[in-house]
Amino acid sequence: MLNIILVEDDDGDAKAVRRAFDKVKIANPIHRLVDGVEALAFLRGETGTPPATYVILLDINMPRMNGLEMLEELRKDPKLRRAVVFILTTSNDDRDRCAAYARYVAGYILKSRAGTDFLELIETLDHYWRIVELPDMSRPAMGG
Repeated sequence: MLNIILVEDDDGDAKAVRRAFDKVKIANPIHRLVDGVEALAFLRGETGTPPATYVILLDINMPRMNGLEMLEELRKDPKLRRAVVFILTTSNDDRDRCAAYARYVAGYILKSRAGTDFLELIETLDHYWRIVELPDMSRPAMGG
């Protein structure tokens, strides 16, 4: 089963994401981490066993290591660089959007679309995850 890695420092936003998943009856396991430092430690197996298949929902504005910094580290790591990442943020700044896409995110989603639009977005992500073949992150990458 596909796991959701939610990297979000705001408790209210994390609860809103969980509620949206519940409301559209998506039962995928959600692993919540509060910043880039904690998320990288988890994904590298330093603080637990990361799931074999997952999608990362990543906030940008977080303490210690923000989302763009985490993306930079993720893409440099040979074991993690294939991870599928969606940015989930309040930042509508074009510089953040460009920086995120330069680091190969699958999508840039504004939290301001909460409510009905957000539920539709979660349903769309659910459809995406069902039809797209995602990498098994527990296996080494081919070709380096």
